[in-house]
Amino acid sequence: MINNDNTNPIGFFDSGVGGLSVLARFRKVLPSENVIYFGDTVHLPYGNKSKEELIGYAKNIIKFFKEKDVKAVVIACNTSSAQAYDTIKQIYSFPIYPIIQSCSGVIATSNVQRVGVFATESTVKSGKYTEELTKHNSNIRVKEMASKNWVGIVEGVGENIEDARKNIKYEIEEMLEFKPEKIVLGCTHYPYLMNEFVKYAPKELFIDPAEIFVDFIKQDLSRKSLLNNKSFIGKEEFFVTSSPEDFVNNAKIFYDVKNLPNIYE
Repeated sequence: MINNDNTNPIGFFDSGVGGLSVLARFRKVLPSENVIYFGDTVHLPYGNKSKEELIGYAKNIIKFFKEKDVKAVVIACNTSSAQAYDTIKQIYSFPIYPIIQSCSGVIATSNVQRVGVFATESTVKSGKYTEELTKHNSNIRVKEMASKNWVGIVEGVGENIEDARKNIKYEIEEMLEFKPEKIVLGCTHYPYLMNEFVKYAPKELFIDPAEIFVDFIKQDLSRKSLLNNKSFIGKEEFFVTSSPEDFVNNAKIFYDVKNLPNIYE
C-alpha cells in the first residue's frame, strides 16, 4: 500500500549529475517536498550499458529508496526509463515516474509532426521515444540519434571529450536534415550543452523535458493526494556510489549541492 504520510521523501535517481536538472525544476515547483537524490556514479555513464545491467541497477536503487520509506520515485534518467521501467513498474506499490513515458504524451500532442531526439546509445536502441510518441500521435515522424559521449562532456569523463564537443556540430547538422519541428534533449545531461547547440540551431527548436516532467509529477501526486502541503522548505539528502567530491564539483553547473553526499555501497 502507498504510505499516506505526505512528508515522506521522494526519491530521484540518475547515473550522475544530469538528473539534477529535473531536481532543480522540481524544487522550484514543489519546494516543500523532502527529497533523496541518488547518483549511481560508479556505473556512469548508463548510455553504453546493457538492458540487463540497467534493470539490475534500477532494482538496487529502488530497493534502497524503499528502505528510506519514500512515497514515490522519479527516474530522472532517460536511459533507465527506456530500458528498466517496464520491468520494475509492477514491483513496488509507490508511484514510479519515468521521464520518457511521462513526457511523450505532452510532446506528441503539441501540434508538431516531425520530432528529433538526441539520446544515449542505449535509449536510441530501445526505440522508446518513437514508441511512446507514436502511441499518442500515429502520424508523428520521429528521428532518434545517439550522441557521441555528450554525457562525458558534462561529467568530465572519457578519453575523447574534445572530439565529442567537435562532433556536436556534425550531429546537429545531420539531425537538421530531417527538418524537425522540435528536438527533444533525451538525456538529462544534455540541456547543459545548450550553449554549444545554439551555435548551430535556434534555441527554440530544443525541448528540455524537465519542465514537462515536473508538471506531470505534480499533477499526479495531487491526484493521488500525496503532495506535501507544509509551508517549510523540504529537506534534501544526496547519495552516490563513488567519488562524492567529483559529484559536488560536477553538480555546480546544475544544482547547489551544499553538503558532501553520502556514499552508498
